[in-house]
Amino acid sequence: MSNIAKAAAIGGGVIGAGWVARLLLNGIDVAIYDPDPEASRKVGEVMKGARRAYKQMLPDGLPKEGKLTFAKTIAEAVADADFIQESVPERLDLKHKVLAEIDMHAPANAIVGSSTSGIKPSDMQVAMKKHPERLVVGHPFNPVYLLPLVEVVGGAQTFPEAIEVAKEIYASIGMKPVVIRKEIEAFVGDRLLEAAWREALWLIKDGICSVEELDDIMRYSFGLRWAQMGMFQVYRIAGGEAGMRHFMAQFGPCLKWPWTKLMDVPEFNDELVDLIAGQSDEQSDKWSIRELEKIRDDNLVAIMEALSRQNKGKGWGAGALHKDYVKQLSGLAKKPVSKAAAKAKAAKPVKKAKAVKKAAARKKG
Repeated sequence: MSNIAKAAAIGGGVIGAGWVARLLLNGIDVAIYDPDPEASRKVGEVMKGARRAYKQMLPDGLPKEGKLTFAKTIAEAVADADFIQESVPERLDLKHKVLAEIDMHAPANAIVGSSTSGIKPSDMQVAMKKHPERLVVGHPFNPVYLLPLVEVVGGAQTFPEAIEVAKEIYASIGMKPVVIRKEIEAFVGDRLLEAAWREALWLIKDGICSVEELDDIMRYSFGLRWAQMGMFQVYRIAGGEAGMRHFMAQFGPCLKWPWTKLMDVPEFNDELVDLIAGQSDEQSDKWSIRELEKIRDDNLVAIMEALSRQNKGKGWGAGALHKDYVKQLSGLAKKPVSKAAAKAKAAKPVKKAKAVKKAAARKKG
């Protein structure tokens, strides 16, 4: 059962709407604030896709959805929330403005997560004058309602208790929280993606391959390996019976060879944009974005369900987590929450979050 009684989402773009979908489909009430006049329609489109994906996971029926409310102000959205996820555009000045307002109006025991993909939490929490200690980065991956990973990063003023509560909150809605040990820009996932993206741009610009050919090279080879083992476990196997030490001894010298462009970046001009966009249109223009989202979601569900049957039925990697998540949702669908249970659920996160409040009091003392 979720540790969240009431959630608030600030920002309803692709990522914000993905958070709303995951929360609602876990039976959690959500208040959302987004000044975009199209916000309701956009969130609705994401909800359609999320429901479709979850129905594949739970053919016998979904849990009762939480109630979605569109708030007119940030203050209204966060007023009685015990968990708040901020997902506004990646501008530090905007983050400061929004987080300051959240901090001013949110309950003192509410955990605040930011979906930022690269800004350090220390740089954001300076705008929070009341309770900066409860801010964490909670960086997800799209689609948020299906991909379970969330990178949890604390800033200079974040209390360890807040990180622990955030981990529990994210885990309670079927996610895999990974705490990043040191605060750096772009964290871990996007650092890896940025390196691959930079090299991909060079390969296309230099005419080595096309957009479609590059995608085929990824999805027909190491992409499949990464989906179920990741980089280091795959390379351990590549080392044969001698394992990782043999692999590193064999391939380590290659790192000194000038195979990649490393930190060189191709000039990001109209010519490069036209080249990439044109080839991308040739590859995928036969499908609309919504059709591609459906294909993506169908494939992700199929992959995770296949992995859930591995390891003698215990599941492997994301499949093991998926198996537990489906079981959790199935239990929610079969057991309507009584008024007494709902009251207990509402009290639970408040009690846990008191640790953050007490830590703040100790600091002031």
